[in-house]
Amino acid sequence: MRKKYLPSLIFVYLAYFTHGMQTLSLSQNATYFFDKWGFTDATAGAAAVSMAITFTGFGKLISVWIGGEISDKVGRKVLAVGGSIIYFIFFVVLLLSTNVYVAYVAAFVVGIANSGMWDAALYPAAQEAAPKYAASALLGIKLFVSIAGVIFPLMVVRFADAGQNSLSIILPGVLALICVIMSLLCPFAYDDDMKANKKAKSDSSVEAALESSEDLVQKEIDDAKAKMLVQPNKLVNFTTMFYGFVCMFIMYGGQQYTKAYGLSNVGMTEMQAASLTSVYTIGSILAVLFWAFMMGKLRWNPVKVLFIDAIFTTIPLVAVLLIHDVTVIYISIACLGFFAAGGALQAGLSVRQMFSPGRKGRNTGIYYTWMSIASVALPYFVAYMTKSVGEGQAVYIMMGLLLMFGVISIVMMTYLVLQHKKIFGYSAFNKLQD
Repeated sequence: MRKKYLPSLIFVYLAYFTHGMQTLSLSQNATYFFDKWGFTDATAGAAAVSMAITFTGFGKLISVWIGGEISDKVGRKVLAVGGSIIYFIFFVVLLLSTNVYVAYVAAFVVGIANSGMWDAALYPAAQEAAPKYAASALLGIKLFVSIAGVIFPLMVVRFADAGQNSLSIILPGVLALICVIMSLLCPFAYDDDMKANKKAKSDSSVEAALESSEDLVQKEIDDAKAKMLVQPNKLVNFTTMFYGFVCMFIMYGGQQYTKAYGLSNVGMTEMQAASLTSVYTIGSILAVLFWAFMMGKLRWNPVKVLFIDAIFTTIPLVAVLLIHDVTVIYISIACLGFFAAGGALQAGLSVRQMFSPGRKGRNTGIYYTWMSIASVALPYFVAYMTKSVGEGQAVYIMMGLLLMFGVISIVMMTYLVLQHKKIFGYSAFNKLQD
C-alpha cells in the first residue's frame, strides 16, 4: 500500500458507494419516477424506466473504450473530477425534472460518466494505490457498491412510506458533491508518475527517464509476458473479453430486476421484494470479503475463483425459475449475489490482464465495453418484452436468459482453466505464482 495515495483509494470507494445508489435509483424508484414523468399506465411506465436504464447502458457503451485511452494519456484526476461533477448533475436533474426525455438524456450522460470516466480512471487508480494487492483493491470497489446495494433499497421503501421519495435522490446527490471535492483534493499515483516523467525529461536526466511511468508500465507488461510458456490464442483473448458481457448480463439482471421478479412472479409484498435486492447484495458483500481473503492472503488464482462462481451461479438460477417458495427464493437470490455479484466482474478484469498483459486503462476499456453491451441489451430486452407480454412474463423470460448465460460461463471458465496450465505451466487450482 502506497500510504500517500490512501486518500485517493478512499475517494474511489466513496465514488463507488455513490455509484451503487445511482445504479439502483431508477429501478428501485420505478413507480415514483413514472408517476413523476406523467405515465398513468403501469406497464408503459415500467417500460419507460427500463428504457432509462438502457440509456445509461448506451452512455457506457460509447465511452468506455475511449475513456481508457484518455485515462492513460491525461491521467486519472481529470476523469475523476469530471465524472463526479456529472454524477452530481444527474441527481439534480432526476430531482427537478418531470420530463421522461430529459431523464433519458441524464441517464445517457451518467452512463458516460460511469464507464468513460470513473471506471476508466478509478479502477486503475485503485490498483496503482495498492499495487501489491491490486486484485483485493478491485474487490474493495465491489464491496462499497454492494454496501450501497443493501442499504439503498430499504431506504427507498422507508422514504416512500414516509412520503419523502425525493430523499432517495437527494442523499446520493450530496455524496456525489462530496466526491467532487475529494477528487479535486486527492493525489493520484499515475498522475504523479506522469509529472515525474515530464520533470525527468526536462532535466535531461537519463537515469530518471528510465524510471519514468512509460518505462515502468512497459516493464510490467514485458515481465507478465515473460511468465508465459506460450502466447494465448485468439479464443483465449476473446473469452477474457466476452466474459465481461456474460458476467455483467447475469449480475445486472439480478441487481435490477429481483424486486420486479418478487412482486410479479412470487407474489411478495413491496418490502419483501425490496429485501430481495438487499439479500442479493448481502450475498455479494460476504463474497467480496471471502474472495478478497482467498485471493489476497491465500493467493487463490482468479481463474479458479471464476470457475467456482460460474458453477454456483447457475444452480440458484435453476431454483429461482422452478421453485416459487419465498424461503427458497431468498436463499437462491443470496447465493446468486454471492457467486454472480461478489466480485466476479473485478476478478474477470484481473484474468483479462493476466492472459492479455497490456496497459491497465486500455484493458479496462476493452473489458468494460463488453460489460456495457450487456448493460444496454438487458434492459432494452426487458423494456421490449414488457410492452409485448407484460412485466411478469418479461422478467421471468429474463431469468431464463440468465440461466443460459450461467451455463455458458461454466464452459468458458472450464476452457480458461485448461488453457492456464498450457500457458503458465501450472494449474489454476494451485496457489497463484508471482
